[in-house]
Amino acid sequence: MKITFKTLLLPVAAALLVAPVQAATFKMAIGDAAGGTQWELGQEFAKRFKEKTGGKHKISLFPNGQLGSEEDTVNNAAMGLLDFSILAVNNITPFSPTVGLLSLPYLIQSAEDARKLTTGPVGKELTENTVRDAKVRIVGWAYSGFRVLTNSKKAVRNLDDLKGLVVRVPKNEIMIATYQAWGINPTPMAWSETFTGLQQRVIDGQDNPYITVSAMKFYEVQKYVTNIRYLFSLEPLIVSEQVFKAQKPEVQQAILEAGHEATAHSFKFLQDSEARIRQDLAARGMQIVDPDNGEKEWIQKASTVVWPKFYKSVGGKEKVDVALKALGR
Repeated sequence: MKITFKTLLLPVAAALLVAPVQAATFKMAIGDAAGGTQWELGQEFAKRFKEKTGGKHKISLFPNGQLGSEEDTVNNAAMGLLDFSILAVNNITPFSPTVGLLSLPYLIQSAEDARKLTTGPVGKELTENTVRDAKVRIVGWAYSGFRVLTNSKKAVRNLDDLKGLVVRVPKNEIMIATYQAWGINPTPMAWSETFTGLQQRVIDGQDNPYITVSAMKFYEVQKYVTNIRYLFSLEPLIVSEQVFKAQKPEVQQAILEAGHEATAHSFKFLQDSEARIRQDLAARGMQIVDPDNGEKEWIQKASTVVWPKFYKSVGGKEKVDVALKALGR
């Protein structure tokens, strides 16, 4: 047989065809510190994704903003420079404004409300919108509970008590407008700067769920907690759409299934841990109070003043009505 360059390549090509697929390790950015809800979701997703791919594909987690601010990770994922990220829902809203629906104050009034919206038709539509608008795909959700107000100065039971406090909020228009409706101008500040700002008394307070307050050790720099429930904290797990589309169908399916299962795990984790964490924070010296009159004044001002300002950005009043109908209200 005449030996040619082509015949020499045949054994090599055959070997390549039967060679095992090389393992891939994906990077996942996490805004919060290890131990919080974001970390719990990321760990569970990584475990299940590894199992579903037979150990061929793994996830490396980078907590506490190691890979940049939460908004930076959306940009990087959109460009295909980052694989996965878990971030607060308010930090994806600038890239896909309709997701701001989930940040309307007092729209979500229970953990079950949060689960219904994120895992039902409303959540599906918001996921499609993020692919279209931000070039990232939501594949899972972390449920962190209501954002309670903490501060270092005084117990806050009503809107008058808010006066004089410098409260940090994310750079989110809906959250800023909510505090303005309550009578104060909050201070937008990056998450990475928040603990230092509280420690140095540049700001007096902030709001976040109990789980985050504990994970970030805010009890070291904050004394008072007010159980407001204006915003249920949700953290979407996003994957770069470029990265997602580049995967084989079975890997795409593993991503979607792992995200679904990790979401269910996150909901159970919240139910199992929030009361315990609250007790621990009280034992560490934090004074926890409820707002006067069932938060009636807070709700009235937030819903009547803030909602109409953002109907257009979240897709119209009809989208809000659809969400309310899904919640039986």
